[in-house]
Amino acid sequence: MFFSSVELTGHVSDLTGITFSLLTASAGSPYFLVTVCVLCLAPLISKLPPKAVVRLIFQFAILLILSFIAKTTLKHITEIPRPYSYQLQSLGIVHSADEFYQLSATEKAAAVQMATANVSDWRISHWQGETNYSLPSGHTIFAAVCVVFWGGYFWRRRQLAAASLLILWATGVGISRIWLGMHWPTDILASIASAGLLYLFIPEWKDTK
Repeated sequence: MFFSSVELTGHVSDLTGITFSLLTASAGSPYFLVTVCVLCLAPLISKLPPKAVVRLIFQFAILLILSFIAKTTLKHITEIPRPYSYQLQSLGIVHSADEFYQLSATEKAAAVQMATANVSDWRISHWQGETNYSLPSGHTIFAAVCVVFWGGYFWRRRQLAAASLLILWATGVGISRIWLGMHWPTDILASIASAGLLYLFIPEWKDTK
């Protein structure tokens, strides 16, 4: 919430661009699968019984599927324009943010391309890749799901360093989405709340704790 206002135009250093791009990539397609695999190694490293490992991964898989369904459904229901669509409006490229979403995929790509004189390529590449609606943030709901599930797993086992690193990473993902102009702070909060709510639907087994 403290990182709620970002200037989307102007020069961006390569270090800043790389940092935020890597953070957002770690929670987006297809690289979120790498994050999933790394986290699923945790019970193996802890040498849990095979049955407990399978149950944990099964629980996490259910949570991921539910989060994907929730993200897709909410985007269709809310239809909130992304922040960058308002930037396109302020640059005079489109008449309104809503008008941007009436364009075809080719026209959207062309409109974003017209902003390259004012907007860093680090942001433009993401704008061209994601032209759907804003609420909620799919990247953040994935990161939040990882925190509520695996963060809870680490916390119960007193692996506080791992839990803290996971929270730090997830916070970075949320900030990266705002910095890139892809989401509003309310999108991030809605994603966190959704992850917490979805966790309530996951069955628990004592031997996975």
